[in-house]
Amino acid sequence: MHPALSVIIFTTATGAGYGLLIWSGLLSAFSATPAERVVALVTLGTALLLVTLGLLSSTLHLGRPERAWRALSQWRTSWLSREGLAAIATYVPATLLGLAWIVSPDPGLAAVLLGVMTACCAVVTIYCTAMIYASLKTVHQWRNQYVVPNYFALGLYCGALLFAALLHLLGHGQPLVDGVAAAAGLVALGGKLAYWRFIATTSHVSTPESATGLGGIGKVRLFEAPHTEENYLMREMGFTIARKHADKLRKLVVLALFGAPILLMLISLLLGGVAAAVVALIAVLSAGAGILVERWLFFAEAKHTVMLYYGARAA
Repeated sequence: MHPALSVIIFTTATGAGYGLLIWSGLLSAFSATPAERVVALVTLGTALLLVTLGLLSSTLHLGRPERAWRALSQWRTSWLSREGLAAIATYVPATLLGLAWIVSPDPGLAAVLLGVMTACCAVVTIYCTAMIYASLKTVHQWRNQYVVPNYFALGLYCGALLFAALLHLLGHGQPLVDGVAAAAGLVALGGKLAYWRFIATTSHVSTPESATGLGGIGKVRLFEAPHTEENYLMREMGFTIARKHADKLRKLVVLALFGAPILLMLISLLLGGVAAAVVALIAVLSAGAGILVERWLFFAEAKHTVMLYYGARAA
């Protein structure tokens, strides 16, 4: 599938943003970190900024962005529509939680209720986003048991890295949060490796023989292309990446998205003050570069079954 920049930014920014909203909402509710007004407002504001950036970016992939609102009407059948509604709904408790912190330095019960609601709405939105891809039966690399868990794992991991860095920058660094970020990274790495192994060793059940219905005659091969120029299907669904390039990019993802940030989070456990803040910030920057490559691969390695009609032997 064609790895459009707008969709890469959408999945990257919203994933990190909703992950940060989950941690911020839960920690506002249960006060696992110093429940100070500045910390709550900065983390909430950063999360909502990332979410908004991602949602705006997603509209750029539409042929008519001004008609994006119409997608919200198809919630009964479309995960894209459900994701849009869930994203809008998440703004409500998150904004109210921010207002509660503005009004009072100790919102009390309001922080508990709104924090839990914010985290739950963020969880639902991440699930809907993952299902946009996991629901497509024609794309084997998306329609499997790893996509939804990996979306959650990566969102929580990136959100934890951001949360840890913001705490350090605000002078409230917490070893617990650093440790949670490192642990979340290990879980996300395990899920990503399992996903890569799955798509490398399996393929879609459809074949050129089953797609054309000519399997009873024998092997089916493309005799002549249906047209002489590249069309929309070939541009959007026929994107391919060489195996050797994919392997190099996977190694880059392991290093930039997982290896370096996890190590840096462990180092931050031994540091304090400005040094820990610098280390945490470098971890976020490294993970940011890594997640962009990981998202690019997620789309570039996906194969649509329609390409079986254009000479592909498997999808």
